[in-house]
Amino acid sequence: MNNVVKPSERPAAPEPAGRKQGGFHYAFLIVASGIVLTCVPCALVYSCAGIYFTPVSEYFHVAKATFTLYFSIANIAMMIGLPVSGKLMSKLDIRIVLTTGVIFDGAACIAMSFFQAVWQFYIAGVFIGLGTAPLLYLAVPTLINAWCRKRVGFFVGLCMAFTGIGGVIFNPLGTALIKSGPEGWRTGYLVFGIIILIVTLPFTIFIVRSKPADKGLLPYGAAEDHANIIGAESKAETEQVRGVSAAKAMRTPAFFALALFCGIITINQTVYQFLPSYCQSFEASLPQIAALSGVVASACMAGQALGKVLLGTINDKSVVAGLSTGIGGGIIGVVLMWFLPAQAAILMVGAFLFGFVYACTTVQTPLLVRAVFGSRDYTNIYSRVSSVGAFAGAFAAVFWGFIVDLPGGFPIMFALSLGCMVLAFVLGVWSLKQAKKLEAISE
Repeated sequence: MNNVVKPSERPAAPEPAGRKQGGFHYAFLIVASGIVLTCVPCALVYSCAGIYFTPVSEYFHVAKATFTLYFSIANIAMMIGLPVSGKLMSKLDIRIVLTTGVIFDGAACIAMSFFQAVWQFYIAGVFIGLGTAPLLYLAVPTLINAWCRKRVGFFVGLCMAFTGIGGVIFNPLGTALIKSGPEGWRTGYLVFGIIILIVTLPFTIFIVRSKPADKGLLPYGAAEDHANIIGAESKAETEQVRGVSAAKAMRTPAFFALALFCGIITINQTVYQFLPSYCQSFEASLPQIAALSGVVASACMAGQALGKVLLGTINDKSVVAGLSTGIGGGIIGVVLMWFLPAQAAILMVGAFLFGFVYACTTVQTPLLVRAVFGSRDYTNIYSRVSSVGAFAGAFAAVFWGFIVDLPGGFPIMFALSLGCMVLAFVLGVWSLKQAKKLEAISE
């Protein structure tokens, strides 16, 4: 007698361990971890770095440029460390890489509170750059890409928005600590380092996981057929490895176009640092505008925080629309600030909209890479693309500083900024058009 069970008579396969129907998904804890990574270590060592420039340089009786050289060293170290971090994250448990990065940042801040010479900060800059590389550029897009199938853009944008929000939270704290005594900057660095370690390490050690399979789960939003869950798991696994390998991707024109996009958009982002100086240039003719220098900078930061969430949400519907929103907002912002500076409200709106293109650096770039090359070797590809941005960031401030010191420097800066944004838009759209062609080499 034939005892073979017909497919229709087979019992439904059990759900993967720990998988809930609806409700809470472990991916939300991954998103929370991404928020902590950007809000705490990334914000404390980068978004809050500027509050130490004056007190530390004055304490050691050196020019600001002498002290802030450590920041350029950190960017160069980040550029070198990104490809290495990407390779390690694709081979090792991601917790090892992220925990090491957090320790580097926290330990560097604590060590800076004890330094007795400026050259020691240069060494700390190396560790800050190496530590922040995986935390700022790679952690969020890599984790969200692995753990989510829907709302990827929204979650990436939400997490990255906290680099700015963290600055809003911790800059006042750091300023208060610095003002607490003649060497208050030492207390500030010490407290910042302790916060980085105490708040962030529990997430990187106990919560973060490289992929849903490590918890016996499917990615958030993965298509599921509960009558054939095994087939659904296979589908999810197939989706995870779709795309182009890093070796093949780096030989394509699209890769170089995206790398150039990242470099240009990072250079353009740095214009933000000179908006207060632009306002102050009206001291003689429009003193009321000069008085708004700090408020304009805050408006831009508000724009980039909101812009990151907005761009992520729009990218979930259309990457081209997201690219258009980010760069379009930046173009309108520059035009308003350049041609209508006498109107305080318009100037503020312009700075706010410029924040949208600022947001493109850490939101639009990773989403473009994912859209063009897929998920198969995402971390390795994106780490190399973002290393170009880190390299550009190492000299962007010097470049714009030279420009604004020229006669008619600020109009030149705005004109070059418009050129950067137009070129970045062309590169982004062209790269997206190559995605279908790349499918032929993804097998």
